[in-house]
Amino acid sequence: MDYVSALVPPVVMAVFFTGLIVTIVKTQGGANKAKEDAVVDAALARAENTRQASGDRDRKADA
Repeated sequence: MDYVSALVPPVVMAVFFTGLIVTIVKTQGGANKAKEDAVVDAALARAENTRQASGDRDRKADA
């Protein structure tokens, strides 16, 4: 019976992991996809602008 107690935790973890992956795949897209994409695009643009602004300040300080 030791083999049963050794196999139960990995099987339970595999079942929950499979459920997690299925949930993630099912929630991709849908009605909020455009809104979520816009939020990510805005955050990336903000980060890029911050990086460029700090680069400009560094170049001005070197001059």
